[in-house]
Amino acid sequence: MVEDIAMPLSITSTVPLNSGEAMPLFGLGTFRMPTGAATEGAVHRALTLGYRLLDTASAYGNEAEVGRAIAGSGLDRGTIFLTTKAWVDEQGYDETRAACRRSLAALRTPYVDLYLLHWPAPGRWPEAWRALLTLQESGLCRAIGVSNFAIHHLEALREISVVPPAVNQVEFNPFRYDRDLLAYCRDHDIRLEAYTPLTRGARFTHPVLKRLAAAHGKTPAQTLIRWGLQHGVIEIPKATSDAHLRENAHVFDFALTDDDMSTLDALDEQYTVVNPEWRAKFA
Repeated sequence: MVEDIAMPLSITSTVPLNSGEAMPLFGLGTFRMPTGAATEGAVHRALTLGYRLLDTASAYGNEAEVGRAIAGSGLDRGTIFLTTKAWVDEQGYDETRAACRRSLAALRTPYVDLYLLHWPAPGRWPEAWRALLTLQESGLCRAIGVSNFAIHHLEALREISVVPPAVNQVEFNPFRYDRDLLAYCRDHDIRLEAYTPLTRGARFTHPVLKRLAAAHGKTPAQTLIRWGLQHGVIEIPKATSDAHLRENAHVFDFALTDDDMSTLDALDEQYTVVNPEWRAKFA
């Protein structure tokens, strides 16, 4: 079972994975970052500010930029926790093994700390998971996991593998608060990681969120991130500007009360930024 996280929290706080790795609780997501110097610069600034978790994917098209930023940071590779993912058409035993090696080459690193199946590609993800096991055994990825897996996918995975995923990365925030999935992952020693924890800004003007943020002298974005952290969820908000990178990281000098957490929990409306037709393909 996943243990509760230790308080107080800081930008250096980590949580143990079932693989034995320590994963930062807070980091940077790079989905839809522009390619080229802008992404490289944003990742470099994040590392300068103390971010140590970086999340990318082959489908994002920016692995090379992330790799260059790491190489140019002057930081020891072992201090950075790097995640990438195998896309839908990269799933299958041979396909996933080849995809991982392509990602490593683009990232200019001998290993990634976490390698995920990006979506549960029907008919393909079981063999892709088998590939992840061999990649982990060979040291090309320290930990392995999944993304966008529902409980029934995780149950199906349990039937074919004694090795559970270390992480399940899903859309997760107060407006899409899947209590059952969070409880399942906790019970089965799987860390839940939140993408789009900020709802891409779509709910920043919600009156309840604005009220709670103002009560703590914080922004809606900071309040959303803090909510996830206090649920023990790994948070990877995207940001490119220096101002937003700093804002997102400035969440360790306050805490939401139990009443605040309950109020935010009650905002769940199963909101999603993912195209419903796309999500339905993997339901």
